[in-house]
Amino acid sequence: MSMPLILLIAGVVLIVILIIVGIVVTTSSESALVEKRLGRFLEEGKEEEKKEKTSYVTDWVSKRVEKTSFGDRVARDLARADIKLKVAEYFALIVIATLGLGFLTYLIGGLHPVSFIIGAVVGFFLPRFYVKRQQRRRLVRFNEQLPDMINLMVNGLRAGYSTMQAMEAVSKELPPPISDEFRRVVQEMQLGIPMERALDHLLRRIPSDDLDFMITAINVQREVGGNLAEILDTISYTIRERVRIKGEIRVLTAQVRTSGTILSLIPIFLVLFIWFIDREYIESIFSKGVVVGVCILGAAAILIGLGYFVMMKIADIEV
Repeated sequence: MSMPLILLIAGVVLIVILIIVGIVVTTSSESALVEKRLGRFLEEGKEEEKKEKTSYVTDWVSKRVEKTSFGDRVARDLARADIKLKVAEYFALIVIATLGLGFLTYLIGGLHPVSFIIGAVVGFFLPRFYVKRQQRRRLVRFNEQLPDMINLMVNGLRAGYSTMQAMEAVSKELPPPISDEFRRVVQEMQLGIPMERALDHLLRRIPSDDLDFMITAINVQREVGGNLAEILDTISYTIRERVRIKGEIRVLTAQVRTSGTILSLIPIFLVLFIWFIDREYIESIFSKGVVVGVCILGAAAILIGLGYFVMMKIADIEV
């Protein structure tokens, strides 16, 4: 058995083992990580209480630093996608995917450095694509459950429940993800976090325009008074119609979005496929010089990007 084949088998076995270990660790430590993430939000609440006592300049500098904190953004993205990983574990996953896939393509591509770079780039962006996909899917499910959640709150308020008791009923009666998120809100409130801040944490985890609309109505009602059940009943009808219209638009524009994605990915996958089966054919692009080859590939990438942007813009209809 040749040495490249042995290295290829060893690389594949190593990647499979690492993936299995990651899945086992993720599923076994789910509850503990949820509690740690909840504790992080509670610590954030305490820090915000300290900020209220600081000067305007200190508060301004703190906000600027928070916006430039890459780790905070990653933690927020993981929370929004409901992926039970710490920031350090997510970075480790990126490193493993980058090196593992790069090593695998290096072996498949005839030990060529460019093959390693191709695999490393794909492995680097693959976890981020997965996180973004999970965020979109979870946000869609949350928005679809939001009208039913508001109706349940309205019924509870009319039956004499307090706002917190109505939220607790939501956390027990409705399915995930909305029940998980409101369970966190209730836990934060039980631990002493004000309702406004707990709802802000919820909006931070779920960046939904409809949810923002509902939270604004609750905060305004708590400040100026009024019949919260009637307000939420009106909001429920509005949000339900928005969700219905968004669903219809998503169905009608699905063909455009799918066509744009497929047509943009076909040339990329075709070039990569040809590179691994007939590298000399791709290398002929650089026969007139490296600069000419780079310009050709750059122009192709720009045209593909423009086509994808135009088709996604056509399908992007705001409600």
